[in-house]
Amino acid sequence: MADESDNIILEHLRHIPGMVDKVATKVDKLETDIADLKPRMLGFETTMGHVMAQVGHLQVQIARQTGRIDRIDGRLDQIEGRLDGIEKRLDLIHA
Repeated sequence: MADESDNIILEHLRHIPGMVDKVATKVDKLETDIADLKPRMLGFETTMGHVMAQVGHLQVQIARQTGRIDRIDGRLDQIEGRLDGIEKRLDLIHA
């Protein structure tokens, strides 16, 4: 009975180096994959930085256009007010 237990333990111990080799191979593959991902991530981060800069630039342009539209709107209000005044005077003249 002890011999059978010893044989089972020895059998398991014999499989350990193969299992360690498989794990080491997987770790090596993961290291390679991570090394491949690092430059790609850097490229992605750089691209995202450019995109964010462009978004910021667009926000500035939108703010400028909004300001211009607000000024034009104010001018139109002034013109409409003047035209209303002229219409009232014309109505008084023709009345």
